[in-house]
Amino acid sequence: MDHEVPGSVGTSASFSLRLGQAIFSSASLLFMSLGVEFYSYTAFCYLVTVMGLVIPWSFTLAMVDGYSVLVKCPLRQPGILLIIVVGDWILSILTLGAACSTASVVDVLLHAGGPYCPPKFCSRYKISAAMAFMTWFLSLASSLFNLWLLPSL
Repeated sequence: MDHEVPGSVGTSASFSLRLGQAIFSSASLLFMSLGVEFYSYTAFCYLVTVMGLVIPWSFTLAMVDGYSVLVKCPLRQPGILLIIVVGDWILSILTLGAACSTASVVDVLLHAGGPYCPPKFCSRYKISAAMAFMTWFLSLASSLFNLWLLPSL
């Protein structure tokens, strides 16, 4: 039985989701780490660490999806799909935690004002948190689509 769940591993929709995750997580990492003193706050270090995990995960799965679409053979092995679902859920939860903690620290810094959050740094922190939330949203979508497919295998 061939079940086609849009957005599940091996489909063009999954390729788009994974590519989006890789792009948004890379953007979040770049805005947080280039020319910004992110290491002063634990929440920012956590975001950098999580994005450093999400980028290779998403990029690798985007390549798998791209290959599956090119050869027109979606990945339908329960063991591999289970590993992908578990990895997606773990990274999705970590990404949400990193995005929320970063956003809350940015909010505190904005309300503290003054030397704690120069405008150049604060705007980058905000953009980085927004990119992390976008990464989380796409990651959650991927995990839900794959979780939906898993029982039918």
